[in-house]
Amino acid sequence: MKQGILTINAGSSSIKFALFPLARPISARAEVHGQIDGIGTAATRMEAHDKSGERVADQPITGDKVSHDQAFDALLKWFLEAYTGWHIIAVGHRVVHGGERYSKPTLIDPTVLEHLTGFIPLAPLHQPHNVAGIRALGNLLPNVPQIACFDTAFHRTQPEVAQLFGLPRSLTAEGIKRYGFHGLSYEYIARTLPQYSHRANGRVVVAHLGNGASMAAMVNRKCVATTLGFSTIDGLMMGTRCGALDPGVVLHLMETKNLSVKDMTRMLYKESGLLGVSGISQDMRTLLSSHKPEAQEAVDLFCYRIVRELGSLCAAAGGIDALVFTGGIGEHAAEVRRRVCMQSEWLGIRVNPEANARHDIVISAGNSSVDVLVVPTNEEWMMAHHAQTLLGL
Repeated sequence: MKQGILTINAGSSSIKFALFPLARPISARAEVHGQIDGIGTAATRMEAHDKSGERVADQPITGDKVSHDQAFDALLKWFLEAYTGWHIIAVGHRVVHGGERYSKPTLIDPTVLEHLTGFIPLAPLHQPHNVAGIRALGNLLPNVPQIACFDTAFHRTQPEVAQLFGLPRSLTAEGIKRYGFHGLSYEYIARTLPQYSHRANGRVVVAHLGNGASMAAMVNRKCVATTLGFSTIDGLMMGTRCGALDPGVVLHLMETKNLSVKDMTRMLYKESGLLGVSGISQDMRTLLSSHKPEAQEAVDLFCYRIVRELGSLCAAAGGIDALVFTGGIGEHAAEVRRRVCMQSEWLGIRVNPEANARHDIVISAGNSSVDVLVVPTNEEWMMAHHAQTLLGL
């Protein structure tokens, strides 16, 4: 019987999953990967593809309001029927918040699970679903070890000053500080970058651009600064999230429009960003193909914020030797990369237009003093690798 490591990324309305064959090293390509969308609705659906890209599942999960538990149950039932010769020997979970306690992947036991539950106030829109996934898999696979892989862990190497807010010290002691997120993506880039650039150990800025977006500066492949802070709405403008915002705006809106915390949360997380500015879509592809001025302005603002943060991160790192684009937009939107690099030529960045249009890995021009790369990220592989390493498999 073949042995595999299952990876789980549970969100509020979706579950991403992948199964990696046990090997040393683990293959970068999963045996099967997929996603369950529409959790909490009557339109829940599971889709999966095998390692060749062929679709092996596309089916509804029946129920009025399908829960995470029901979705996981359907996933495992499908897997056991479709992959009868396979045995899951470990599960790696993406956990958004590890607080100050966890800075590396951790085997989950009742005490760890209690701590992760205690971090829910730090990430109320993400952590509950991560915990729910762990509980559900624990019930369905009670004898299979589960490993928590933290999105905050990679950023724990930031200098203390980079983690502070200008707030009363008592609040810092309570854990109100800059944590940073998308850490599994950055860790994967840091791990693989030496394959593509001899400057990998220098001053590198990585732009993880997708529906959720952030940037991080690394020196010697360790994080020294990042755009996301205490929450996942800081820094760059995103698909539906506002990015960095003067807190006075929040106070003003709550007072003058009588908005509750719930109202503000919905606006900042779900109604802002590319969607809010354009009034059209949160999808970069839709906006780039639109001739409407509102769409163009949303793209302009998205790129402008990246350029502003790039300058800030270069200051934190003491310069820049390489710029890496990753994530759905970073990997596929050549126009966004072109605009960002064109507006950053003062840093010595020059892009080869043909290489950029082809989405080559190296897109910098011959006269660029900065390596510019497009490197696909693989958070799922990172989780599988951590599970294998931690368990000594």
